[in-house]
Amino acid sequence: MKKIFTCLALFFLSIGLHAQENLDYQKPPKEILDLADYERAPSVSMDTKKEYMLLSYRNTYKNLDDLNQEEMRLGGLRINPITNISSTVTYLNNLKVRKINAKNEIQVAGLPKNPKISNISWSPNEQYISFTNTTKSGVELWYLELATAKATKLTDDNLNANLGNPVSWFKDSQSLLIKTLPSKRAALIDDKKDIPTGPTVSESEGKVSQNRTYQDLLKNKTDEANFESLVTSELYTVTLSGSKKIFKEAAIYAGETFSPDGNYVMITTLEKPFSYIVPLNRFPQSTIIYDATGKEVKKVNEVPLNEIMPKGFMSTRTGKRNMSWRNDAPATLYFVEALDGGDQANEVPFRDEVFLWEAPFNSSPKSLVKTKQRFAGIRWGNATTAILMDRWYDTRNMKTYLIDPSVEGANPKIIWDRNYQDQYNDPGNFEMKKNDLGSYVLAIEKGKMYLLGDGFTKEGQFPFIDELDIKTLKTKRLYESKLENKKEDLLSIEDLKKGEVLVMIQSKNEYPNYYFRNLKTKKLTAITSFENPFENLNNVYKEVITYKRSDGVTLSGTLYLPVGYDRVKKDKKLPLLIWAYPREFKDKNSAGQTTQNPNEFTFPYYGSFVYWVTRGYAVLDDASFPIIGEGTTEPNDTFIPQLVDNAKAAIDAVDNLGYINRSKVGVGGHSYGAFMTANLLTHSNLFACGIARSGAYNRTLTPFGFQSEQRNYWDVPEIYNTMSPFMNASKMKTPLLLVHGEADNNPGTFTLQTERYFQALKGLGAPVRMVLLPKESHGYVAEENILHLLWEQDQFLEKHLKN
Repeated sequence: MKKIFTCLALFFLSIGLHAQENLDYQKPPKEILDLADYERAPSVSMDTKKEYMLLSYRNTYKNLDDLNQEEMRLGGLRINPITNISSTVTYLNNLKVRKINAKNEIQVAGLPKNPKISNISWSPNEQYISFTNTTKSGVELWYLELATAKATKLTDDNLNANLGNPVSWFKDSQSLLIKTLPSKRAALIDDKKDIPTGPTVSESEGKVSQNRTYQDLLKNKTDEANFESLVTSELYTVTLSGSKKIFKEAAIYAGETFSPDGNYVMITTLEKPFSYIVPLNRFPQSTIIYDATGKEVKKVNEVPLNEIMPKGFMSTRTGKRNMSWRNDAPATLYFVEALDGGDQANEVPFRDEVFLWEAPFNSSPKSLVKTKQRFAGIRWGNATTAILMDRWYDTRNMKTYLIDPSVEGANPKIIWDRNYQDQYNDPGNFEMKKNDLGSYVLAIEKGKMYLLGDGFTKEGQFPFIDELDIKTLKTKRLYESKLENKKEDLLSIEDLKKGEVLVMIQSKNEYPNYYFRNLKTKKLTAITSFENPFENLNNVYKEVITYKRSDGVTLSGTLYLPVGYDRVKKDKKLPLLIWAYPREFKDKNSAGQTTQNPNEFTFPYYGSFVYWVTRGYAVLDDASFPIIGEGTTEPNDTFIPQLVDNAKAAIDAVDNLGYINRSKVGVGGHSYGAFMTANLLTHSNLFACGIARSGAYNRTLTPFGFQSEQRNYWDVPEIYNTMSPFMNASKMKTPLLLVHGEADNNPGTFTLQTERYFQALKGLGAPVRMVLLPKESHGYVAEENILHLLWEQDQFLEKHLKN
């Protein structure tokens, strides 16, 4: 009997060892590690006069210790209840200042030891920068004086940053409005020790609603109490000299914005009842205008709990929404109200109406304009000039209007009526500048406005600056970038008269750096000189290739070939890796446009396969995978055949160049790209293996829409089932590496999706490996996890593709 027991124990032990591999963290091979282990260049921020530059430094990666912190997941938030700031924040660890016309940066003096800096904000006069520092027990407020490059601490570590940046500047640039922990704060409840007094009950009133699958929601009364305790704050005014006084008593402050003249502040609070099925942005809200001393002026909005939403991306809630200050006026609110009951299915002549409401808000709001499609934003200019946009998702249509805000009805004149996915005909973005009130408005000079565009064309990318005549609505090209073997991004117009523009220039091997370009003299003046940390890729071949799929749609991808590969002899057939992400379109023209530039700096990171060009693979990065549904046909109606056609066209294109062994092709993707990968391995025999990271594989677990699908499961069950790799797991026989962060916070991509898909594939005998990365959310950030991920992928590819 003892012998039989021993044999059984050894048998089950062998199964466990085969099924479960307990690995320590590994590092990828040297070729990949040399690229992954680099020092990140600082981020750059400049004042509007381009006198000072702030350089912000952070570690290249977080580490597991950064992720291994106290965390509560409530109402869609992830909060560290000890420090009272988001547990997902990425901290800066150093600040430097430089005068733009100087050569050397100055180390900011007085910073805290081992700083954890976040929430950087320039003062209205741009002489100071506020920031927070997170200690072991809370969040402090600091400020930096640019002229002296000296940092000063203003408060203890009692700020409440659980709802985002807890700091707003007053207009005088000498005072700040801050959110602090309440003096009488309710203690948090440990739900593991707390004995429930009853069950958790939810009930439907029988109204149709379509809510997506949100993560980190409230689940019970304990969650409600803890959420309320964590997000409740008191508002204080603190001066740069350190004096502090109460501004408003404790409440759940969710947003504070000052009017352009600084005389009023609009404050939004969250109210009860809370919800267990939607996140906090759909909880009840109240918005009140106060003067700069904290005296209430007017309650301007009340929004009830928003759990019931009509179907469709163009549906919205009823009541006042998009409430904000008009940038070109001292203190005027604007807001929007739906005219179709918020339901896109209702046929009405106008969808939305825009209103203006002047301080002190004693009179009724005035109608400004009605939009035929859903309101999509407004750019204020001056008393008689503004730009209005409306859009409609189902047709991908966007209209841009010139309006006169001084006229009731606003006299809208259409400037552009276009498909917003049509990149080749994108007119660009309007140049904005700071006005006398310190707010950004349209840059208008002598009846002209200005547009900065990306400049994608069939022949390549040529960024441009256009001048738009307000009277004729005609454009005139002022500048078009045609740098050879370089990419120039036009960032802002600094001086129209002098013709000075702020640009960023890069190339395949040149790190992106900032320059001033003079359009008249063509002179370039360097501002930064960041070096290339990836010199090992300098001699890698890089080319944007274009090709067609079977229905004639033009596709593209960025092709990389290893150093030294002979493209003439082609005597060695390489294994190929394809990295892609499907995107939905309503027309073939837009779907077939190329927006990749071979002169863009090659920046390898864990979200692509570029690393593996150093390991002897050909790589087709960001391969086009359009899913098209023209007219009344939805893209997903033919998702699988289009997916396979995209993949076959990509492989054919590189194979026709003579570079690859088409029997050794791997495919990979993240999120919806992971969903794509699983479907390609299931429904085609084009690939030798695949890598799918942080995906969703069972669409019945996202029954009220996913990605760009508006229809619910009960509308089109065959679409949901056909598109679900889980439902077709019995067909999948190709080696697959599944990766997921164990704490995924993205709607729909629950970690459970990968776990259940793995169990299905394993049970059906498919060759599959699952790796769950500890503490990671939808995107991966810890160095240990990222390096191990690269090792896992390399081991998998060497086993199933190269050898």
